[in-house]
Amino acid sequence: MGLPQPVQRMTLAEFTQWEHAQEKKYEFYEGEVFEMYAMGGARREHNAVAGNVYALLKSHLRNTPCRAYVADMQVQVTASGNSFYPDVVVSCEAEALNAELTLTQPKVIVEVLSPTTANYDRSEKFNQYRLMPSLMEYVLIDPGLKTIDIYRRQPSGDWLLAVADGEIGLILPTLNFSASRDDVFEDV
Repeated sequence: MGLPQPVQRMTLAEFTQWEHAQEKKYEFYEGEVFEMYAMGGARREHNAVAGNVYALLKSHLRNTPCRAYVADMQVQVTASGNSFYPDVVVSCEAEALNAELTLTQPKVIVEVLSPTTANYDRSEKFNQYRLMPSLMEYVLIDPGLKTIDIYRRQPSGDWLLAVADGEIGLILPTLNFSASRDDVFEDV
């Protein structure tokens, strides 16, 4: 099964104004608008993993300048003008404290993979996210295979892949955070 077909073409400014008036969620990529759930809602495992990671991060970030958001916070890639809804996003910039709908300076992005979006999350979406200088870690979690891939920006600007293994499944040095595999995959 492929990705949803575009709903229509428009500019980023048109999309931003239009999308906030819609009942459904849409992503904006290369001038095209894609309905987020054109293939149906996320599966139970997907929701469990995203919820687990969000809850763990929210608790860990309490009393810090960082904020974690789940599913409904839009991330806008300023360099390309594209806009996405990651499963979990963390920002430590002042904008995170006052953001209503959109973030432009995420520090960590987590995508929970599904069979229909895994290739997109690993390729085009990651290529877009890498354009944001603030992004330090990009996490891909596969609830079916129970794998966690963590891409980390290096001082050179290159990205290094770390595959989680052992009991500690999710390590995010940028946030001084770690969580066990059992906690990440609880109820899956």
